[in-house]
Amino acid sequence: MKILHLDTNHPLLINELKEIGFQNDEAYTVDKSEIEDRIENYDGIIIRSRFAIDKPFLDKAKSLKFIGRVGAGLENIDIEYAKQLGIKLYNAPEGNRNAVGEHALGMILSLFNKLNNGNQSIRNGQWLREAHRGIELDGKTVGIIGYGNMGRAFAKKLRGFAVEVICYDIKEDVENSDATQVELNELFEKTDILCLHTPETKDTIGMINTEFINKFKRPFWLINTARGKSVVTADVVEAIDNKKILGAGLDVLEYEKSSFENLFTSKQEIPDALARLLKMDNVLLSPHVAGWTVESKEKLAQTIVDKIKSEFC
Repeated sequence: MKILHLDTNHPLLINELKEIGFQNDEAYTVDKSEIEDRIENYDGIIIRSRFAIDKPFLDKAKSLKFIGRVGAGLENIDIEYAKQLGIKLYNAPEGNRNAVGEHALGMILSLFNKLNNGNQSIRNGQWLREAHRGIELDGKTVGIIGYGNMGRAFAKKLRGFAVEVICYDIKEDVENSDATQVELNELFEKTDILCLHTPETKDTIGMINTEFINKFKRPFWLINTARGKSVVTADVVEAIDNKKILGAGLDVLEYEKSSFENLFTSKQEIPDALARLLKMDNVLLSPHVAGWTVESKEKLAQTIVDKIKSEFC
């Protein structure tokens, strides 16, 4: 079988596939149109998020048996059409769920203890102890939306804290010993910290908007390590100004390119909502790296290899 690798990944991915007899070709900088001209020669594709695997692309992939996406989501692939064609889809949420859970927890603790602000003030020659008095996580209610691989991994990280953990998911009976499943009205009633662990779907795009935010009984903290388009930035900025949202930890942003590789390549002006967000000292930002650790890079690759092996070996 011939596999075309469209993004760089941990070397074990190619090495292990080679060991079991697969031919591996690399096309990390080849543009999509050129790849479409030769894709009919390949049985498999390995990709992260470089471009969309859409219907026109799949129509040219006459021999394609599988697509391996080295990451959690599959939103850059036309899933339904691929399934119609009998193409297997493999993703790897198991590979970076631990990293995402740690990152989300780290964002909460950094915000609650004003660690970034305190660090910066000292570097600016200030010693402002009272201004950087923090709050504690114990006693809070953490509400998780999306209780799959990522949500469960995050809830597991909260075991050492005296917190109530509740979760909402469109699937029934997902709760475990780390979180109690509730309906949305109970989530709105109890939540102090809202953490998103949802995929990008038509139902989650724009989910966190003014109408949704105003349903919460009390002001809350927002953590998003899932997908940027789940959050309407302008509405969140307004809610922070109005103190409906107390602060936010955002690893992902609404304005990211589909490849997730850059936010600042466009020549267009930065949107007003983003410009306001960047100036808020109760907002902590990171560049879509919650699942981007040294360990997860290897685990993501190994997960894809194992899934391919189980199907074709």
